[in-house]
Amino acid sequence: MLTETEWFADNQANWNDRARTHMSGNYYGVNELITNPESISAELAQDIHRFGNLNGKSVIHLQCHLGTDTIGFARRGAKRVVGLDLSDTSLEFAKDIAAKSGVTVEFVHSNVYDARENVEGSFDLVYTSLGVLCWLPDIEKWAETIVSLMAPGGCFFIRDDHPMFMTIGDDVSNGLKIEQSYFQLDQPLTWEDETSYILDDNAPKIKAKRNHQWNHSIGEIITALIRAGLTIDSVEETPYSAWCPWPELMVKEGHVYRLKDAPERLPLQFVICAHK
Repeated sequence: MLTETEWFADNQANWNDRARTHMSGNYYGVNELITNPESISAELAQDIHRFGNLNGKSVIHLQCHLGTDTIGFARRGAKRVVGLDLSDTSLEFAKDIAAKSGVTVEFVHSNVYDARENVEGSFDLVYTSLGVLCWLPDIEKWAETIVSLMAPGGCFFIRDDHPMFMTIGDDVSNGLKIEQSYFQLDQPLTWEDETSYILDDNAPKIKAKRNHQWNHSIGEIITALIRAGLTIDSVEETPYSAWCPWPELMVKEGHVYRLKDAPERLPLQFVICAHK
């Protein structure tokens, strides 16, 4: 049985390799971000209206990966923008992308649970998206960390894969089947996978294949945020995903994916807005 330190060491190595895989092409729209000073990521663009006027505001983006969403906050007027991630390789790419994009972003290498210790100040907006919670074993500690980073009256936002989505098995040749736990388990689900979630057969394979993941129910997530001291403003569930685990069953619409048949039968993302 591995320790939490070993879980995170495996996940850091895995995400270092994922960063190299993701940067092998233009998956995150990096070229557009660099060449167009008005551009923000498609992921952030769908939610940027929720945050109002960002001029003079402070924003921290937890689990920021390559920082492609993070850059958008600086471009929309935020006075201070911080991106934090467990993967040091991801942050090296992120720093380079931000520099080439002509924006100022502070990037901090840290486990999200140690964010309060490694980042000074408080923030008007704590943002996290997408594919984030499955990498964290303790959802209550995560919620407490978020609140500790927020200024009074500050906002919190998360868009993530829906936990029901994460219960479906990989083999869908005979339809969608629930195979994984919807609720959090004491031990993670451990995977050995040399590919990431990008649809590119030419992308380099992941060498550090072992990774550990946890599923957290909607009830667990909301309750953790409330117990930590936040007021929930809205909860949304959507029938589309940012990635395509089942190419034979899904269709791309813009930058998202839906089930071809009866997409209303399965939630693929959720969104929570809250304030302190």
